[in-house]
Amino acid sequence: MIAMDIAQRDGLAFPRSLPEFQRQFPNDTACAAYLEHARWPDGFICRHCGAVGEPLRIVTRPGVLECRGCRRQTGLLVGTVMERSHTPLRTWFWAAYLVASQTPGMSAVQFQRQLGLTRYETAFGILHKLRAGMVRPDQDQIGGTAGEHVEADETWVGGPTRGEGRGVHHKTLVAAAVEVRHRKPGTAQDKRKDGRFAGRVRLAVASDRSADALGGFIESAVMPGSLIVTDDWSGYGGLRARGYDHHAIAECGDPAVAEEFMPIIHLVFSNLKTWLNGIHHGVSAKHLQAYLNEFTFRFNRRFSRSMPSVRCSVSPAEFRRRPTPSYIPALGRTLHVV
Repeated sequence: MIAMDIAQRDGLAFPRSLPEFQRQFPNDTACAAYLEHARWPDGFICRHCGAVGEPLRIVTRPGVLECRGCRRQTGLLVGTVMERSHTPLRTWFWAAYLVASQTPGMSAVQFQRQLGLTRYETAFGILHKLRAGMVRPDQDQIGGTAGEHVEADETWVGGPTRGEGRGVHHKTLVAAAVEVRHRKPGTAQDKRKDGRFAGRVRLAVASDRSADALGGFIESAVMPGSLIVTDDWSGYGGLRARGYDHHAIAECGDPAVAEEFMPIIHLVFSNLKTWLNGIHHGVSAKHLQAYLNEFTFRFNRRFSRSMPSVRCSVSPAEFRRRPTPSYIPALGRTLHVV
């Protein structure tokens, strides 16, 4: 009865509280009904023969539908990061809910305890697949708004390496771009940083600080014609040729200059490093891009106070199967996140 109620709703509101979640998704059958409605809001369509109509349902396999015409089966999880997973649907839904509702996020150890999983590897794998679901390659580029600009810079992420000599480190270079917006005059926050605040952000692991790597990142992350403010590093020297209105600031190593002309991007870097060290206690370079995706997802939704606003990116029905970004060398380009 609950499953039918979910499947017949006009919308697909994601629960806002734990009691609401328990009522909406009491078992795998209810979760399967939610997935079915998300994939076929106007009714089931067989991917084999194209027949439209109510499918046959297998009681013992709630994630499988059978076409009444060709009798071939369609899995609800095909094309999602849950495909071929032996983890129960309700566990996946619990995981998606926790990822969406916990503002700062959580480590894999915390995740394992919350879900009652016996193996750390299972919790780690689910978390990384959920982070993959946060990536939307078709997301619009940032910037392009009249009267506003984009700050861009790069930073090193990671700690010092001990025992390998002075100056040796295994830090990873991260390129970033952030929209700089302005608060309305007269508001309580309009005097902070001259009324400037961060809009959407883009983060990506970069191979180096060359013009090809940094320019390629900007080109994939920021709309052409946008006003971009950077430091005077030579890696940004070709932005005008790429179609941007580029203003370079000579910081000369002076933090006061950076704070005056590029305060927002450095605030993003500070928040990123605090988040990585505070929640995850540091991450390896191998998995860094996945964590950048999660940080971007949370940062861009920091003003959202409702679960439905993130449902489309966190609901398992929306996860399209693709290589996990932590294992993709995103060198000189960005993996767009909402």
